[in-house]
Amino acid sequence: QGRLVESGGGLVQTGGSLRLSCVVSGRDFSHDTMGWFRQAPGTEREWVASVGWAASNTYYENFAKGRFTVSRDNAKNTVYLEMNSLKPEDTAVYYCAVRPAGEPRAVSSTWAYEAWGEGTQVTVSS
Repeated sequence: QGRLVESGGGLVQTGGSLRLSCVVSGRDFSHDTMGWFRQAPGTEREWVASVGWAASNTYYENFAKGRFTVSRDNAKNTVYLEMNSLKPEDTAVYYCAVRPAGEPRAVSSTWAYEAWGEGTQVTVSS
């Protein structure tokens, strides 16, 4: 399934920006869709954004549209999540995950993803 390692989280003030990275090793993910999810304490994991194998195909949850940008660099085995205009409600652990090629379930479904990283903490102070 491969190994995914997220980085780039941290503490930022409201309105600030962060760029998360997810490095994939142990699998060829160039034909997979990659997703970002987040989970705040006491809540279920929720989908944030995904990018298809063709990096031009991007998908966003409503709260992420206009503020977050998902991208990938297959040559570097890395997926990114650029987050701008951060709000306290964006505070969560952010995870990246692999949705394998041919998976029929929606990009927004956690069940569509078969490999996950351990997450990186993002904290937005008010």
